[in-house]
This record gives sequence, structure tokens and C-alpha cells, in this order.
Amino acid sequence: MVAMMKKRGWSLAHQKEIAPNKLANEEIASMAHLMRRAGFGDPRRDLDVRVSQGYEEVVEELLHPEDQPAINDELLYRIFPGYEGALGPPINQAEWVYRMINTKRPLEEKMALFWHQLFATSNSKVDNPPEITRQIAMFRRFGLGKYRDLLMELAKSPAMIFWLDNHGNHDGATNENWGRELLELFSLGVGNYTEDDIQEAARAFTGWTIAPKIPRNPLGRFYWEFEYKPEDHDEREKTFLGHTGNLNGEDIVDIIVEQPATARFLARHLYRFFVADEPPVPNWNITPPNDPDAIDALVAAYNDSDGDITSILRVLFNADFFKGSRFAKVKSPAELIIGTVRISGGYYGFRPGLNNLALECGWQGQELLNPPSVESWHTGQAWLDVGTLLRRVNFAARTLGDTSLPGVRTIIEGIREQGNLSPGEVVAACLDAVGPLEVGEETHAELMVNAEKNGRLAWSTPGEVNASEKTLGKILTLIAASKDYQFA
Repeated sequence: MVAMMKKRGWSLAHQKEIAPNKLANEEIASMAHLMRRAGFGDPRRDLDVRVSQGYEEVVEELLHPEDQPAINDELLYRIFPGYEGALGPPINQAEWVYRMINTKRPLEEKMALFWHQLFATSNSKVDNPPEITRQIAMFRRFGLGKYRDLLMELAKSPAMIFWLDNHGNHDGATNENWGRELLELFSLGVGNYTEDDIQEAARAFTGWTIAPKIPRNPLGRFYWEFEYKPEDHDEREKTFLGHTGNLNGEDIVDIIVEQPATARFLARHLYRFFVADEPPVPNWNITPPNDPDAIDALVAAYNDSDGDITSILRVLFNADFFKGSRFAKVKSPAELIIGTVRISGGYYGFRPGLNNLALECGWQGQELLNPPSVESWHTGQAWLDVGTLLRRVNFAARTLGDTSLPGVRTIIEGIREQGNLSPGEVVAACLDAVGPLEVGEETHAELMVNAEKNGRLAWSTPGEVNASEKTLGKILTLIAASKDYQFA
């Protein structure tokens, strides 16, 4: 495997030199970049439509998902009845995969993935897939609103309460798990609070628990519900981040969202997820951001909007630092799989195979609804470890090289309309069709070698058509197998 990586030039540092296929149409390139980051990528034909709308208008459309049709849950559960309240993790994962592929609200699903990655809650402990699926649905509802409101909903999420043991946090017998992670991993970051602050936060969240529920038998499993028990709440005075009083959980959240450290912590997370790979989160208290000016701009947007996520993302998507960050981020397994499937067109609508796609995410290192710990997945170049890289390459190459899939057929027909193309034109057309994708000189040279073996495309006879389609399938396979395709 390592030898294969060296042969193909798979260094962990992405090669930024752009080959002779330097994109002529910056509008298309910018739109493709926006849709890869704010969604999971659009097929090439859809990008032309979006370009006609204008970049800023598309940004506004993405930021207002409520203006677009939602997934029809009634129809979804009628066709896939096992998805509703499914007790098996793969079924819940498959439902989310269906939504990510078929949504008309791509940023809504992308934000759900962002929050799931940040507020990592794992079925390995919760052992209740419907509750984590409900948490994902909560991220859809609140993920573009005020950060304060989202943190409040998170604190009341039964899956989170169980995951971080707040159901065992009682007056006189506190459990600090939720209080600690709320400060360390969900809002302030290491170095911006004390152990006393953790203890006081835990005291403030006593009584926030899960209501007793009906036993699952004989009717099946019932959903958990949040309950506040005032008789179990510590009513004594507390001091948290310099604020003193009979503080409750709401007060803790209100204080947190006003902290300068919270604005910076969230800004760095948004930058890392939407703009470019950053150092690991545990190093942030000693490692400055790669682009301090960008972080300052996002912090200012947080402060100006009272922590409104939509307002922050509007600044982010329209900023030069975002527009100039093409292919600066390693695709997560979910991004790689969903994006490839959306180009190939094999899973639009109610189709079999969604379970396999969900499992594929896990096999590539990102098991949805089941992050490895409260610290979530290691991202960026960590996605390209030797154990998963071959799987990523094989999946993408196998999918984009399948000339029977409807999206690939559309690519082939579009290239066929361009006539008898030379090898260089074939490579350029294929790169344009799957991205547009910018590749380094090494990748481009390899694509040219393979294209030149087959000469010009020709479409006059059945034999020429068959040969040309095989050529295009091979070039698409090689593009998907390239190191450049691993970046968004």
C-alpha cells in the first residue's frame, strides 16, 4: 500500500500546482466549490443553473433551507417503513444517507453533519439509534439559528444527557461529565475555564434528566423525553466564570455564549469544517489558527449577530478566504461517498443499496451516529491513513467508472455532444464533468498517457461508440482514483 502511495505521488501534503486544465470558467469553479463545501457537491449540469442565479443569491438560498421543499417523511416511511423508529444503527444511518443524497436543502444536512461531528454522541454507549436520529433532526431544526438556542436544545437532548451521564447528576452527588465537555469540547475550549467552573456548571445542571418512560414491551420502544426535576436541582449559590447567583442550566449557557473564547472556538470549528484543514482541536490553546484574519472576521460576525449561525456563514461563504480555499480540505468519508454518488446518480429516489452506502462510511472510518469518542473523529489528513485510503480510492473509482449509472451516462452523453475529441480534450472534458476538478501536473500527465493510448474519440459506428465509452469510463476511473479527488 505504501509503495502504491509513493508511486502515485500520494504525499500527505496536497499538491497545489494546477496542471494544464486550469479552469477557464471561474464562475463555474466558484459555484462548484461552494456546493462541495455548503453541501455535498452538485452534478455538473446543475452548476450551470446555479451560476445563472448568481453566487450571492445561491448563498442566500442555501442559508434559507425553509424556502426549499423538505424530504417527504410520510412518503419516505411508507416506502421504507423500517426507517421509522428503526432500532438497528445501519438503518438509521441509511436514512440519513438517503437524506444527504436527495435533499433540496444541502446546507441543512451539511450543518447536521457539522454539529454531529462537533457534539459527538455515539450509539456505542447510548444504544438507542432512534434517539441519536432525533438529535440529528434537532440539528436540522436549530443548526442555522442562534448558538445559544442550539446549546439549550443540546442540553435537553436525551441522547446527550445519557451519553454524558447528566441523568446521574444530582443535588449533593454531582456528575461532571456534561459540565466538563460542554466547556472543553462544545463551547470554550481548553484553557478558558477552571476546574471550579466545571464543578459549578455541573451543579447548575442538576435535575436536567430523562423522564421515566413506558417499558418497551409489548408495544416496542418508546422515545425518551427530557424532564427537569426541580426537587433534584442544587439551589445553592454558584460562581461560574465570574458570575455569582443561584444559577441554573439556562444561566450557564447564557454566560457561555457571551464569552470571547466561545466566539473564537466556534469560528475555528466553522473554518476547519468549511474552509481548510486545521491543527487538531486539542492543540488550539497553544497553536494559533492558520488564518487569524479569517477567524477574526468570523468572530466579528458572531458578535455582530449575537451568535447567529446563518449570519456567520453568510460572511464565511462570501469571503475571499473561503473562495480561495479550493481543494484545501480532505473530504471526510461521508463527503467523499455522498458527493461521488450524487455525481454518478445511482441513488436518487427510493433505491436499494442505501444500507451498503451507510456501511461504507463506517468502513472508511466515519461510522455515522457512532463517533469513536466525545472528541469525535480525527479529521483532515487523518482520513487518509493507510488502512482506509485504498477503500476510499476503490469506492470512488468503482462508482465513477461505472458507465451504466445514470449520472455517468449523462457525463458520457454530454462529452459525446462535443464530437470527436482529441486525448487532451477528453481529459479536460472529464475533469470538467466531475468537478470541475483541478489536478496537479503529475495527475494530469498520467491521465494524458492513458487518453493517448486510445486516440481521438469517435462516435460514427457502434464499435467506435463502444470504444469511446470504454475510454471515458477508464479516464473517469483514473480521475476518481487520483490523489486530487480526495480533496474538496
